[in-house]
Amino acid sequence: MIKPLSDRVLILPNPAEEITAGGLIIPDTAKEKPLAGKVIAVGPGTKDVTMEVKEGDEVLYGKYSGTEVNYGGTSYIIMKQSEILAVVEK
Repeated sequence: MIKPLSDRVLILPNPAEEITAGGLIIPDTAKEKPLAGKVIAVGPGTKDVTMEVKEGDEVLYGKYSGTEVNYGGTSYIIMKQSEILAVVEK
Protein backbone atom coordinates (compact mmCIF):
# COMPACT_ATOMS: atom_id res chain seq x y z
CA MET A 1 0.00 0.00 0.00
CA ILE A 2 1.10 3.57 -0.64
CA LYS A 3 1.38 5.79 2.45
CA PRO A 4 1.58 9.52 1.63
CA LEU A 5 4.09 11.66 3.53
CA SER A 6 3.63 15.13 5.02
CA ASP A 7 0.58 16.93 3.64
CA ARG A 8 0.06 14.67 0.63
CA VAL A 9 -3.09 12.74 -0.25
CA LEU A 10 -3.54 9.58 -2.39
CA ILE A 11 -6.63 9.74 -4.60
CA LEU A 12 -8.34 7.11 -6.75
CA PRO A 13 -9.76 9.13 -9.68
CA ASN A 14 -13.30 8.51 -10.81
CA PRO A 15 -13.27 6.83 -14.25
CA ALA A 16 -13.40 9.14 -17.26
CA GLU A 17 -16.75 9.06 -19.00
CA GLU A 18 -16.77 7.35 -22.38
CA ILE A 19 -17.78 9.77 -25.11
CA THR A 20 -19.26 8.63 -28.41
CA ALA A 21 -19.57 10.83 -31.45
CA GLY A 22 -21.67 9.48 -34.28
CA GLY A 23 -21.16 5.91 -33.12
CA LEU A 24 -17.37 6.29 -32.77
CA ILE A 25 -15.79 5.37 -29.47
CA ILE A 26 -13.16 7.81 -28.30
CA PRO A 27 -10.01 6.01 -27.03
CA ASP A 28 -8.91 6.33 -23.39
CA THR A 29 -6.05 8.61 -24.40
CA ALA A 30 -8.53 11.19 -25.71
CA LYS A 31 -10.88 11.11 -22.75
CA GLU A 32 -10.87 14.15 -20.51
CA LYS A 33 -9.06 13.71 -17.21
CA PRO A 34 -11.51 13.29 -14.33
CA LEU A 35 -11.76 16.09 -11.82
CA ALA A 36 -13.14 14.05 -8.92
CA GLY A 37 -12.02 11.05 -6.93
CA LYS A 38 -11.97 9.21 -3.63
CA VAL A 39 -9.31 9.74 -0.97
CA ILE A 40 -7.55 6.41 -0.35
CA ALA A 41 -4.80 7.51 2.09
CA VAL A 42 -3.77 10.70 3.88
CA GLY A 43 -0.38 11.78 5.19
CA PRO A 44 0.08 12.89 8.81
CA GLY A 45 0.30 16.61 7.96
CA THR A 46 3.05 18.97 9.05
CA LYS A 47 3.52 21.38 11.93
CA ASP A 48 2.08 24.10 9.68
CA VAL A 49 -0.61 22.05 7.85
CA THR A 50 -3.44 20.23 9.60
CA MET A 51 -5.03 17.58 7.41
CA GLU A 52 -8.67 18.43 6.65
CA VAL A 53 -9.47 15.49 4.36
CA LYS A 54 -9.78 11.89 5.50
CA GLU A 55 -9.88 8.46 3.91
CA GLY A 56 -13.14 7.88 2.06
CA ASP A 57 -13.82 11.55 1.25
CA GLU A 58 -14.97 12.37 -2.29
CA VAL A 59 -12.95 15.36 -3.51
CA LEU A 60 -12.69 17.71 -6.46
CA TYR A 61 -9.29 18.76 -7.79
CA GLY A 62 -7.85 20.84 -10.63
CA LYS A 63 -7.31 19.37 -14.08
CA TYR A 64 -3.51 19.45 -13.85
CA SER A 65 -3.15 18.74 -10.11
CA GLY A 66 -0.94 16.07 -8.63
CA THR A 67 1.22 13.31 -10.05
CA GLU A 68 -0.16 10.13 -11.55
CA VAL A 69 1.27 6.90 -10.09
CA ASN A 70 0.54 3.29 -11.01
CA TYR A 71 0.59 0.74 -8.21
CA GLY A 72 -0.64 -2.84 -8.48
CA GLY A 73 -2.19 -2.16 -11.87
CA THR A 74 -4.30 0.73 -10.56
CA SER A 75 -3.73 4.39 -11.42
CA TYR A 76 -3.77 6.87 -8.54
CA ILE A 77 -3.02 10.56 -8.17
CA ILE A 78 -0.89 11.83 -5.32
CA MET A 79 -1.08 15.54 -4.50
CA LYS A 80 -0.69 18.05 -1.73
CA GLN A 81 -3.83 18.74 0.24
CA SER A 82 -3.68 22.38 -0.91
CA GLU A 83 -4.33 21.21 -4.52
CA ILE A 84 -7.72 19.79 -3.51
CA LEU A 85 -10.47 22.28 -4.34
CA ALA A 86 -13.37 20.87 -2.32
CA VAL A 87 -14.80 17.91 -0.44
CA VAL A 88 -18.13 16.65 -1.84
CA GLU A 89 -20.60 16.21 1.01
CA LYS A 90 -23.42 13.74 0.49
